[in-house]
Amino acid sequence: MKVLLADALSDSVVSALKEAGCELVNEPSLNGEALTAALRMHQPQVLVVRSTKVSADDIEAAQELELIVRAGAGYDTIDVATASSVGVFVANCPGKNAAAVAELTVGLLLSLDRSIPDNVSDARAGTWNKAVYAKAAGVKGRTFGVVGTGNIGREVIKRVKALDMDVVAWSRSLTPEKAAKMGVVYAETPVEVARTADVVSFHCAATPDTRQLANAAFFEALKPGAFFINTTRGSVVDEDAMVAAIEAKGIRVALDVFSNEPSGKSGTLDHPLAANSSVYLTHHIGASTQQAQEAIAEEAARVIITFAQDGEVPNCVNLATQTPATIQLTVRHKDKVGVLAKVLNEISVANWNVQEMENVIFDHAQAACAYIRVDGTNDASVVDRIAALEDVFAATIIEL
Repeated sequence: MKVLLADALSDSVVSALKEAGCELVNEPSLNGEALTAALRMHQPQVLVVRSTKVSADDIEAAQELELIVRAGAGYDTIDVATASSVGVFVANCPGKNAAAVAELTVGLLLSLDRSIPDNVSDARAGTWNKAVYAKAAGVKGRTFGVVGTGNIGREVIKRVKALDMDVVAWSRSLTPEKAAKMGVVYAETPVEVARTADVVSFHCAATPDTRQLANAAFFEALKPGAFFINTTRGSVVDEDAMVAAIEAKGIRVALDVFSNEPSGKSGTLDHPLAANSSVYLTHHIGASTQQAQEAIAEEAARVIITFAQDGEVPNCVNLATQTPATIQLTVRHKDKVGVLAKVLNEISVANWNVQEMENVIFDHAQAACAYIRVDGTNDASVVDRIAALEDVFAATIIEL
């Protein structure tokens, strides 16, 4: 199986992939047109990316492509819709960078409270400003708000509670009972989190539902002088509303992600937030610790090796959770070559579209039972024809 590595993985993981029989094309600086050209040239079965964006053009250029592995948790940099439309699996490596992102979040929290970057900047410039920087409020006893309580959100909660902070949280999956077990206060909405907390940090996935979740109503609810931290994706924030809150209410902001981030690893940064004295920008480094990258690389290798050996895709993100199937056909039959082919031929004649199928084998491999979910009209005559086939014991149908 040919694997194109468009981002760097550790040497140990590269060795593991080679030992598993993978043919590696290691070009860790690919992006844009260079990635499209490499995919067209090498025609890999597997593409591995970290921060590199994967477009529809990239997917269409690689006709042999079967699997895209995002070496990280978020996968909004991949055109998942196009991948799904041509039957390409997309997998991620969830949870492996949670501690690293949580550590950066706490670093940004303390940086905002103690103005650490400005302290260092002034000292390097030869300016002594102790009178300005000796006025931090401190974080002990203050309320920290978490929006999103997945792997990263939970790691953040553990760390800020160790700083003796109270925690209020909201997530779509969070309930009052779950919040109580976590030792946090349950909020019904992100706006309620903003209204309650002294600091709010976002840790929700970037989806159409979370786009600009930190909107005008959210920033209007923030307390004057509150801190806002985002280490998830820039798309979850309405930056215009955020800037308005900075100007009107004196909130301070720390962002590891923001709109129109540079796509490369180095270069120039031309962004209005970079010059805003109330904003600390970091270089999208939330997952960038050696510990996290090694764990992510090992998980990416596990996904690839499992796919190569078993055909299964761990952590697949683009399989349907609910198909258009309207009826389920159950067929008990002899475990012989060609029986299912005859069954599927009758399904094709009936113009039924197979959505899901499983065939289980009984002890001694003499008989089997096929469960076939299809999108089609319930027609008893089709079931009768299938039941009458040679080597079929019985066929039944139920509506879903």
